[in-house]
Amino acid sequence: MHPPALTLDEQHHIDAGPWFSKLSPALREAILSRSQARRHSDGAQLSIRGALPDEWWGVAKGAVRVSSVSLSGKQVALTYVEPGTWFGDISLFDGLPRTHDASTHGDTTLLVVRKADFRELLSQHVELYDALLRLQCRRLRLMFDLFEDLNTRPLAARLAKQILLLARSYGIAQGEEIRIGLQLAQEDLAQLLGASRQRVNQELKGFERDGAVRVEPTRLVVLSREKLLAIAER
Repeated sequence: MHPPALTLDEQHHIDAGPWFSKLSPALREAILSRSQARRHSDGAQLSIRGALPDEWWGVAKGAVRVSSVSLSGKQVALTYVEPGTWFGDISLFDGLPRTHDASTHGDTTLLVVRKADFRELLSQHVELYDALLRLQCRRLRLMFDLFEDLNTRPLAARLAKQILLLARSYGIAQGEEIRIGLQLAQEDLAQLLGASRQRVNQELKGFERDGAVRVEPTRLVVLSREKLLAIAER
């Protein structure tokens, strides 16, 4: 089998992914040979909470919105899975239902590995077990960092850190500025930070006054990484 047909940019995102790029050439080739490229428009439902798992995904373009439903019935974004990231393996490991909803955010290209092929990869490549264990450890570390930030850092610092992460993953350099390509409303940012839209809006206005960012409709433009870093480290 041959690797799926991806554009050069999509293939670069997969190859340069921090997890995938550290695998052996043989394992990378094996994963690609069992993958199918699937393109979705904005808002395509990939899975719902409680569904039985049947696929493993790698994001080649766009983003996947992982969300949950609040007690009031409101859909709340928990994170956005960026290009180069593989996800959906936890439920394939333990056989339990999906823990959250997942849908595409903007035009998105995925590499899709079916459950049977995922199990076959595990049986044929011991390296994949170790690699996925390291991936789970990284996720746990990020989760603990998030808990620590929520309990010890003010909203301004958490917001600045989030904007820097978005700029790293979706930043498009335009001269001295960095435009964040991922389209996010202030409500989306607020959900990621566990804050109200009003408080996030207030902090963003302060960032604008300080010359750190410029707020455009559904877009953020980073004017000074140094100023954002200073705010994030407070």
